[in-house]
Amino acid sequence: MAGSAASLAAMSHAEAQSISETQSTVADAGAARPLQLTVNGVSRELEVDPRQSLLDVLRETLDLTGTKKGCNQGACGACTILVNGRRIVSCLTLASMHDGAEIETIEGLEKNGELHPLQQAFVEHEGLQCGFCTPGQIMSGLGCIAEGHAGSPEEIRFWMSGNICRCGAYPGIVAAVADAAGRS
Repeated sequence: MAGSAASLAAMSHAEAQSISETQSTVADAGAARPLQLTVNGVSRELEVDPRQSLLDVLRETLDLTGTKKGCNQGACGACTILVNGRRIVSCLTLASMHDGAEIETIEGLEKNGELHPLQQAFVEHEGLQCGFCTPGQIMSGLGCIAEGHAGSPEEIRFWMSGNICRCGAYPGIVAAVADAAGRS
């Protein structure tokens, strides 16, 4: 204890000021920052904590709960969405990194009461059981098709391998992606 007090007493004014500024910067790290996103075609102006993941902004701020929080470590794919047309796992990216981005989630696929062709294919091919992974599977499937990786069941399995289905509905998922790719 006496050593700590002696160290603090010996600290220069400049060192003390530097520590104070660092503490202030750390305290400001969580201050809300403006963020503009277009989510499912709707422009949104938000104030977000720069430490918030895109997944948490979607679920907690925008109440778009179709995107699931599975592992929160990027390993299961349940949180897959499209950002500027590319699939990403939203749990591993900060929302603040995507200012001005176009985001598409499972909620944005249905149009005028009609399921998206890939959603319909999931129903027809029984590409789901419990449904927890289904939004991420569908969004990843859309990315897979758009990227040109849906030429064969083997290719689909390879490019969809980042999306885990604990129920084991993989045959239906692969068939649904192949079917929807054939309709495109």
